Amino acid sequence: MSFLQETLHIALAAAPWFVLGLFVAGLIRAFVSVRLVERYMGGHGIGAIARAAVMGAPLPLCSCGAIPTAIAFYRGGAGKGPSTAFLVGTPGIGVDSVAVTYALLGPFMMIARALGAVVTAISTGLLVATTGRRALAPDPHAADAACGCGDSDGCGAEPVPAEGLTATDAAHAPAVRLARGMRYAFGDLLQDIGPWIIAGLLAAGALLAYVPPETIAAYGTGVGAMLLMSIIGVPLYICATAATPVAAAMLLAGVSPGTALVFLLAGPITSMATLGVLQREMGTAAVVRYFIGILITTVGLGLLVDVVVGAGSINVLVQMGEVHELLPAWTEWGALGLLGLIALAPLQQRVRRRLVAAG
Repeated sequence: MSFLQETLHIALAAAPWFVLGLFVAGLIRAFVSVRLVERYMGGHGIGAIARAAVMGAPLPLCSCGAIPTAIAFYRGGAGKGPSTAFLVGTPGIGVDSVAVTYALLGPFMMIARALGAVVTAISTGLLVATTGRRALAPDPHAADAACGCGDSDGCGAEPVPAEGLTATDAAHAPAVRLARGMRYAFGDLLQDIGPWIIAGLLAAGALLAYVPPETIAAYGTGVGAMLLMSIIGVPLYICATAATPVAAAMLLAGVSPGTALVFLLAGPITSMATLGVLQREMGTAAVVRYFIGILITTVGLGLLVDVVVGAGSINVLVQMGEVHELLPAWTEWGALGLLGLIALAPLQQRVRRRLVAAG
């Protein structure tokens, strides 16, 4: 198949599940209280770290978007371990990327990715917690500055709506919150991650169309390949949803499921902005343990997945095909068309404003 055919094939398979993931992300945005997350992140022990990892996992925030929220928790009294676990687990997997992972990679890889993100968050949080208690940074805006997003809703905002509804809003609070959540999911969130998803789809299409499968298969298995994926992935910025089509292309080209999992975990979890903020807030020792925790855990999980796949005779490629066949073609085209219309709306508004100004 040609490059465009491969790209379209992956986009159609992912579109309905991505729409579903955005819808659930909107529900979480609307109804999950940030105070609930803060309550369960209190403390410094393994229980608090595990709770922070689990609570952060479904939230629809990318690596950059998780920074100000995690640092706000840290400065509000959460320990280094729970704050780090939230910072790792939140971008590692989200409801939108879970849905797309199921669509493109199948149920086994979806479960492996979700559990892997939580395990990586807990292990890294435990390592960072060994550096001791806090030493607060003087700059209260360090997280937003390093993120480069300021106070934009898609990056620096809380993962839930702000308090202070008007009297009219209060009378219809659930409906108002739902509307705000959907505007966030299909507006700000889609605009934030949309360019990355398009880039991921194009990369996947190019990988399938132009790179010989035997070349990738020869170098895509084993500890060396996993270490490379993990080392490259730590400073790399790619959101969890956008990484999924690239991993699907790797699997189709012959990369082992474990190696693909390492890429899925290490790439979205962190970025250079995360490392910079972590160093400023918690110190160099915390950054070193953070890096080691992600490196060792992701590679270990990759090796474990390959062992499980081999021992259980799990055919990931067959699962990928079975999921794709679950939905009729009209749902795939309809979802892709809907996403396209929503994504083009801001462009249409800009054109309309310019025409009005010119007239």
